[in-house]
Amino acid sequence: MKKTKTASSLTMKHKIGYGLGDAGGCMTFAIMGSTFAMYCTDALKIDTNLLATLLVIWNVWDFVNDPLMGAFMDKIFAKKNNPKGKFRPWLLRSAPLICISFIALWSVPSFFEGISLVCVLFGLKLLYEGSYTMFNIPMGSLLSAMADNDKDRATLSSARGLGSAVGNAIPVMLMPMFIKKFGQTQAKGYAIGAAICAVIGFVMCLGHYAMTEERTTAVNESEEPQNIKITDILNVFRVNKPFLALCIHGLCICTMQYVNNTITNYMFSAVYDDIALVTYGSIVSAPFMMLALLGGPYFAKKFGLEKFIRIGLLIGAAMYIGLFGLHMVINVNPYVHMIISNCAMGLASISIYMQWGLVSEAIDYNEMITGKRTEGSIYGTFNLSRRVGQTIGNSATVLMLGWTNYNADLTVQADETIMGIKMIAVLLPGVVVLGSWAAFKFLWKMDAETRRKIDEFKKAQKEQ
Repeated sequence: MKKTKTASSLTMKHKIGYGLGDAGGCMTFAIMGSTFAMYCTDALKIDTNLLATLLVIWNVWDFVNDPLMGAFMDKIFAKKNNPKGKFRPWLLRSAPLICISFIALWSVPSFFEGISLVCVLFGLKLLYEGSYTMFNIPMGSLLSAMADNDKDRATLSSARGLGSAVGNAIPVMLMPMFIKKFGQTQAKGYAIGAAICAVIGFVMCLGHYAMTEERTTAVNESEEPQNIKITDILNVFRVNKPFLALCIHGLCICTMQYVNNTITNYMFSAVYDDIALVTYGSIVSAPFMMLALLGGPYFAKKFGLEKFIRIGLLIGAAMYIGLFGLHMVINVNPYVHMIISNCAMGLASISIYMQWGLVSEAIDYNEMITGKRTEGSIYGTFNLSRRVGQTIGNSATVLMLGWTNYNADLTVQADETIMGIKMIAVLLPGVVVLGSWAAFKFLWKMDAETRRKIDEFKKAQKEQ
């Protein structure tokens, strides 16, 4: 028999602590999305075709690594019922590994040349990504272990969104300044900026561990451990349509995010000839993002979380595509481009920051229809769909950048390169955001009756 251990309402400490998790993780992960490609092409002089291939290989491991890590955590806890919790022990193990491997990734390869450089870079990237997965899977899964109702989930989703916004904004503001100071083709600026962000992120991750607790934990009281299988996740796609919608959304929205993150530095350095504008863009967008996130729980309650997300996706896609049309007819002022593109990104990103409550709802639904509580497996598989999107966005952007004939040694890029960068920066994100909107519009079928059944199921579980 299984019962659910619950606690009182969330405290401010819980909310701040949970937000610190994504803040700490994003302090390094945001740089991977925004600056890693430029670090490789401009500072390490890696060919764009080779880099695109490496990005695919790196991420293939993540395709396997994420769901396996989640399933492994489920299986270990089902067997041992660790009194320290199902997820939090992994946070403490992984945080120092993230910091050390990230600093090494951005400093050590520059001491090598040729094939040795590529091999060192390859190995350190795998080490960092593995460490990040070890932290990110339990951090994301922790939401379900901290909240068992829609109000608390929306609150924690908003807290995570705020943390993510802070964790993304700080490195995106800092890195361009160091790159400009030391030179776009010099590795030193990248290494200094990365080290500072890694240390700040490490402190935030420790705060996340210290200020959170697993308040709603599945406890197995029977003599036999719950029969958790790694292959259980295959059945989820067949029976859990809301989770399928989330996975398609994750793929599309992360493609958008990584196209945007990867190409933005090139957009401002090649098209507008000032990479420091990236910092100004982050400052301009920050108040808008904070307003959207602070108002997120209110609008989610008023319109429904899924509908609120869907509206943001549709308006964001329209703004991206409209901005591309503007680029086709006039020379768009950099600040006009900055404002429109950041607003489009912000509206679409509401879905990234607020989706975690929907993931928890899909987890509850899955437990109701399968009889198994597998937060780790489901979150890991959802993260896999996001990793696929990140791979497509990151690798395809680098590959398409090569197709535009981008040359890091040129002060002024060719007209065809400029046009290609504009297409990658605004048209492509608009198209994939529409795909995310369609997933929610046509596949998310979590109606009031289904939610009522889930609530009854959860109530029955508590009473056992």
